[in-house]
Amino acid sequence: MNKKTLIILAVVAIAVIWMYSSIKGMYNTMVTMDESAIAQWANVETQYQRRADLIPNLVNTVKGYAAHEKETLEGVIQARAKATSMTIDPSNLNAQTIQQYQQAQSGLSSALSRLLVTVEKYPDLKANQNFLELQAQLEGTENRIAVERRRFNESVQGYNTYVRKFPNTMFAGMFGFEKKVAFAAQEGSENAPKVEF
Repeated sequence: MNKKTLIILAVVAIAVIWMYSSIKGMYNTMVTMDESAIAQWANVETQYQRRADLIPNLVNTVKGYAAHEKETLEGVIQARAKATSMTIDPSNLNAQTIQQYQQAQSGLSSALSRLLVTVEKYPDLKANQNFLELQAQLEGTENRIAVERRRFNESVQGYNTYVRKFPNTMFAGMFGFEKKVAFAAQEGSENAPKVEF
């Protein structure tokens, strides 16, 4: 072999090694970002579960004071059952499953709002320490849900940006990395809620 052939082979070998390490790095970054989005989804579900776990205690506390508000209490219990029965495989998130999940959680939020409006009729209940603590925990949980949803959306945005950039987009499809769906505002959420007493 002459010197020119050896130089060409060395350049080709370096190019192949560089290409392999670039693709490997790209693939590993996609895996890391995908796993991060999945983990963040688990955090969202954890906070929704925390809220669902608080509801029986809240309902029982209210039940002691407002037994004749049976319809409102049953509505909360049914909404909780519907919200907790829904499970989503985080590796298969799509617009339809997120929307269904969001609707179930919105139904629960709506039922809780009706319950808290009902509580306004009972000054003794509003002063009950157990109820006040549960209400504070519920409010804190709602804040945590908002934070985790925002973090999930940020994680999805980072992932989606990475897999859609060139040349990553060419390899993302080959390796099965598809664009993920983020949480979006519910339809009609731009309108103020109607509260009736």
